[in-house]
Amino acid sequence: MITAIDTNILLDLLIPNAEHAFASKALLDEAHKRGALIISGVVYAELATQFDSQIDLENFLGDTGIRLEPSGPKAFYQAGELWRHYNLKRENGWQCSQCGQKLQLKCSGCGTTVNKRQHILSDFLIGSHASEQADVLATRDRGYFRTYFKKLKILSST
Repeated sequence: MITAIDTNILLDLLIPNAEHAFASKALLDEAHKRGALIISGVVYAELATQFDSQIDLENFLGDTGIRLEPSGPKAFYQAGELWRHYNLKRENGWQCSQCGQKLQLKCSGCGTTVNKRQHILSDFLIGSHASEQADVLATRDRGYFRTYFKKLKILSST
């Protein structure tokens, strides 16, 4: 079995005292027992922020048995297509998790309406890479990937 790994799982291992470190390590250990561990170029780039040099990053990947697996044109196209659909139906603004009331948040400095974090193209590239190159994706972001990559099997640490 080939497991693609989302950046958040690896950051849990790299960032000191990360909340999900234990669960993410257990998830990766189990996935490693079942087969190969891979990352996309996007995950590689996001991980690079945590290392002083490319050699350090390469050593980390080598020590953990994780290999960089490139994406192909099909995955890139799928990512762009899904991201376009996401942006067409994405709602702006905030919503109360208790009662559902929609709220608007304005910047006190300039008055611009602040929107909640949206998924960016890199999220879609990670999902598309996993759907083309792996049997399963290890991530903490279950809802998003299950919504947009319905055929992709998800392993979650939370």
